[in-house]
Amino acid sequence: MAKKNLMKLEALTEKLDRIDRTEFPIPEKELCDRFEALYTGAINDVLREMTLMDQALPISIMPLEKGMCKAGIAYTVRSNPDPTVGGEMDIRAQMLDDMPAECCVVWDAGDEEEASHWGEIMTASAIARSARMAVVNGGIRDTRQVIAQKFPVFYRYRTSNGSLGRTKITGYNVPVRIGKVFIKPGDVIFGDIDGVLCIPRAIAYQVLTRAEEINRNEREMKGWVHEGFSAVEMVNNGGYF
Repeated sequence: MAKKNLMKLEALTEKLDRIDRTEFPIPEKELCDRFEALYTGAINDVLREMTLMDQALPISIMPLEKGMCKAGIAYTVRSNPDPTVGGEMDIRAQMLDDMPAECCVVWDAGDEEEASHWGEIMTASAIARSARMAVVNGGIRDTRQVIAQKFPVFYRYRTSNGSLGRTKITGYNVPVRIGKVFIKPGDVIFGDIDGVLCIPRAIAYQVLTRAEEINRNEREMKGWVHEGFSAVEMVNNGGYF
């Protein structure tokens, strides 16, 4: 008997499972460096122009220090609460060895509220592999030691609880969802004092150049303010507030 395709999932699978391999016209390091000269508000405005309204991670995820402003290429980790230990060190070691340069480690712990997922040794390991930053939808610990390493970390909560016997990695370099944001390996992650954004890889360079244009426009509008333009005059000249 021929197999029937009762539920057609091809389009959904293509959208959710496929990892985008779009090549940027500039090196990844240059792309990330140029994003870091901007700020999340300008980038979010560009995403809105492109009708992408849900690219900001939950407001509970904020920088460890106010001055942190960093961009990186998404390298995802997924974990779940688990009271056992077996196999965790093996997958954790493999995840670290596979970590690429210029990446942002995006750790999705789901609704976890007990364990830490990032700390002093994980920070040192990421730095040794030339990672650029970490975004942890979960917990961190060893906070003073992490800060001392000057590695940008965005996180949801702090706790002294270790991860072993509390949580396990269930996969890495796979698509994850944090809040309303669907993040795939290779997407561009950018964070500053106002939170964290995910820029889909396919449009990241386009978003960058448009955000740079907005940044230049806003400098011009600040000049209008200093010159005494009224709000109506600014709007009539194409300005906005």
